[in-house]
Amino acid sequence: MGSHPCPSDLPPLPALTRAECDVVDTYLEALDLMGRINPARGSDTYRSLRAAQGLVSKAVRLRDALTLMHERGESELHAETLERALRVLDGERRAGLVGPPRRG
Repeated sequence: MGSHPCPSDLPPLPALTRAECDVVDTYLEALDLMGRINPARGSDTYRSLRAAQGLVSKAVRLRDALTLMHERGESELHAETLERALRVLDGERRAGLVGPPRRG
């Protein structure tokens, strides 16, 4: 077996509204695309171009999820809860692909 934890080994996701789930999911999808666009990590312009094209639709979905939250009167982002969700969904590793690679 590999070193990746089984789903039962992961902490449970915190309770989120559907709009909060959409924000978290779409934010992570955009991060993944930004990681593919990252010129310090890529070697293929076509792959970067395709990721950049996909980023447009992710930005629209993210805007729509945040608009829905705002229209429903959800005026605050519950950072602690959303942070837990991002950590459970591997957000730290995914965000790390956006910056330059670590040297060392």
